[in-house]
Amino acid sequence: MDYKFTILIMVLLMSCQTDQQEVSQVADKFFESERKINLDPDRYNVGFLIMDGVYNTELTAPYDIFQHTIFRKGIKSMNTFLIANTLNPITSFEGIRMLPDFNYLEGELPKIDILVIPSAEHHLDTDLEDEAMINFVRKVSKDAMYITSHCDGAFVLAKAGLLDEVASTTFPSDIDKYKKMFPELDVRKDVLFVHDGKYITSAGGAKSFEAALYLAEELYGKEIAKSLSGGLVIDWDLDEVPHVKI
Repeated sequence: MDYKFTILIMVLLMSCQTDQQEVSQVADKFFESERKINLDPDRYNVGFLIMDGVYNTELTAPYDIFQHTIFRKGIKSMNTFLIANTLNPITSFEGIRMLPDFNYLEGELPKIDILVIPSAEHHLDTDLEDEAMINFVRKVSKDAMYITSHCDGAFVLAKAGLLDEVASTTFPSDIDKYKKMFPELDVRKDVLFVHDGKYITSAGGAKSFEAALYLAEELYGKEIAKSLSGGLVIDWDLDEVPHVKI
């Protein structure tokens, strides 16, 4: 689309005397027309659930690992894409603006094989009141191969009732809050990640790389995981990483 026409649309949106919801709907349609993603049917579909306030590291660390699988031969690599409740730009906690690929509230979504829930600023409070988001996570979990969280993303999974019968962990300094909010859970501490069934919960931060590499090793084996870690200059040896697999 010609950039002058794009600017014209933006100006018209700003000048219209209309309510915020209508402006958002028009903007969504605009961004949908501009943002098209082609998913290779022979790859795993990996969706990253984002929202305003998402933390950079918990998003970009697993995204880097999983996206780089497309450069490895002889494996079923991964399609990586962003999912939100809008197609408008999302702003991370650190200020990076990004465009979602899919809006889980509208339109058709691809089948999601792996759902990644990075931590976000309000995962301990207002995000947990977002019933549409919680229901989306529940729905995806029914058919997904893996559901992964990083840092306080575990609070979203717990709120959705998905961790009631599995062990899990979260950001180290939020362990006590996690236990208090969800006293029925089997919570593990002093580990970087916990794998129980289809759920992988990690401590987050820079250690989100380790949890993502672990999943890569589960899917592709040790050599591919080593290759992916080497490409990002990360020392990787699963035997040296404190974790729990049940």
